[in-house]
Amino acid sequence: MALHIVALGGGGFLMEPDNLALDRYLLAQTSNERPKVAYLGQAAGEHQDMILAFVRAYISLGAIPSWLSLFRPHTADIEGYLCEQDLIFVGGGNTKSMIALWREWGLDRILRKAGEGGTVLAGVSAGAICWFEAGTTDSIPGALTVVRALGYLGGGFSPHYDGESERRPATQRLVAAGQLPDTYAMDDGAAAHFVDGKLVGVVTSRPNARGYRVTRQGDQAVETALPVHYLMASSR
Repeated sequence: MALHIVALGGGGFLMEPDNLALDRYLLAQTSNERPKVAYLGQAAGEHQDMILAFVRAYISLGAIPSWLSLFRPHTADIEGYLCEQDLIFVGGGNTKSMIALWREWGLDRILRKAGEGGTVLAGVSAGAICWFEAGTTDSIPGALTVVRALGYLGGGFSPHYDGESERRPATQRLVAAGQLPDTYAMDDGAAAHFVDGKLVGVVTSRPNARGYRVTRQGDQAVETALPVHYLMASSR
């Protein structure tokens, strides 16, 4: 089956609770009328407010939401649970800590198996970076650095490209220096959709949101705007 991964630069139910256009788009990529959706919130320490916001939003959209805790797991069969989901959504937070925890629990392998079995993989910020080889991160205090991720998708990813003042210059600096591979950069409200490792489109929940490809040419970073499709505002 085709492997679908949707990487949100920002937006979705947490940032845009009154505009669920991106969340509706994610659900539309599944094949079930009432899709099962699992939330992974390890990057934010499984913050209960984020879990509650997820559950409320996805119930309102007609899905069957649940979440996986790795501190108090509800099942010993984590692989079986994740592989039966139609969509897995990964929240934002500390990318470095999340991936370290995932590797300890085997989710680096399990999530790939779920995706290859037909589960749509998605996430925002840290939950978008995680699918790539690397990304720009604030996991460590100070200047933005590079974090190594799962590598399901080639290259790098940079979220919040227009939403954080340091994200764009840091991305270009790191790409130009060869510390970050050629990178997809998404504004808040923009999401890149990949099928079997290839970009098939960028969708947005905001009319001015954009997506970019940042590539290294010599010792310079070159930013190229990508075509986008505006989904229009979509509420509950």
